[in-house]
Amino acid sequence: MTKIALTIAGVDPSGGAGTLADVKTFAAFGVFPTAAIGSITFQNTQGVFGAEHQSAESVRQQIIPILDDYAVAAVKTGMLPTREVIEVVAAIIAERSLKNIVVDPVVRSTSGFDLIDDAALRSLIEKLFPLADIVTPNIPEAERISGVAIENESDIHDAASVMRDFGARNVLIKGGHFANAEGGIRRAKDFLFLGPELKVFEGEYWETTATHGTGCTLSSAIAANLALGNDLITSVEIAKRFVNEAIRTAPMIGRGHSPINIKPI
Repeated sequence: MTKIALTIAGVDPSGGAGTLADVKTFAAFGVFPTAAIGSITFQNTQGVFGAEHQSAESVRQQIIPILDDYAVAAVKTGMLPTREVIEVVAAIIAERSLKNIVVDPVVRSTSGFDLIDDAALRSLIEKLFPLADIVTPNIPEAERISGVAIENESDIHDAASVMRDFGARNVLIKGGHFANAEGGIRRAKDFLFLGPELKVFEGEYWETTATHGTGCTLSSAIAANLALGNDLITSVEIAKRFVNEAIRTAPMIGRGHSPINIKPI
């Protein structure tokens, strides 16, 4: 039976991140993609230059017909721009008892553009974290959410502890910023906190500017694998390998941070 996944996120018209990256990732795993748009951003590989947010009612009216028609097996949330949008999304997830919820807390672009305000961030933490099967912040996102300045692996533990206190059951902190050299090869670590337990995923670190959309792709790859019936650890393992290969084979297009190579597995 065909599995269906839903992404609720922003649109990146340049195709590297957001819903376009999510849709490509779902399809790469053979999962049928559906999408609801929370914001239309103005961006390319060089930066984010602005956004036009959708109303909460617009987002609701995109999602409900999908759920009324399809058996959605997983949901990935990305850029949810306002408190009202977040509250609508959280209410729908709870009311429909949706499963396999991956929350990618997109709060700031790589170029430093703040994508949501503090009120929306509080709502994200209060409303969506407790519903999520996994929350997938990168280091800057984890810092803003937890208030912990992350300078080492001990700080990553502290940030994850704060997020668990906020209601997040499982937290994946993407630690590529802390790549270290082993045997002449740089290794990047991602830290998966399954409740209080920790599993560390290591992979080769690529010296590259091809990083546009890596976070979106990782979280949507996790959602796709959960939809396919894989457990959380297996889903993260597969998603990490998928993104690593997509970085390695990136097309190197654009004048800034190239999109990665999202292709069928």
